[in-house]
Amino acid sequence: MSRVKRVAVTSPQTRLAHSRRRARGRWRVPRLAAGDAERADRLYRAQRRRGLPALAGMFGLVFGLPLVFGLFPGLDSVRLLGIPLSWLMIAILPYPAMALLSWWQLRRAEKIEDD
Repeated sequence: MSRVKRVAVTSPQTRLAHSRRRARGRWRVPRLAAGDAERADRLYRAQRRRGLPALAGMFGLVFGLPLVFGLFPGLDSVRLLGIPLSWLMIAILPYPAMALLSWWQLRRAEKIEDD
């Protein structure tokens, strides 16, 4: 039985992208005009400041659930559709809450940019 030689197959687009990367040289960070840089810095600071409540909410959710379970150990005995309520709270509650929190923060950040 003869061995078949393996050949690496790449698409023409991949080869083209690799050749462009080598031909360009070093990538440089684009520079903004002084006025645009100042505006970008103001936006960055305002969005960072407005993001703190959303970040605190996320940490409260993630670290608050174990605290709730520690304070109320009876949640383990409560069952919904045969599943312990504590399991449902861990498996289902955080994801919609984080999605809602991220949507709220995105709207707040966009409002800052629009103003």
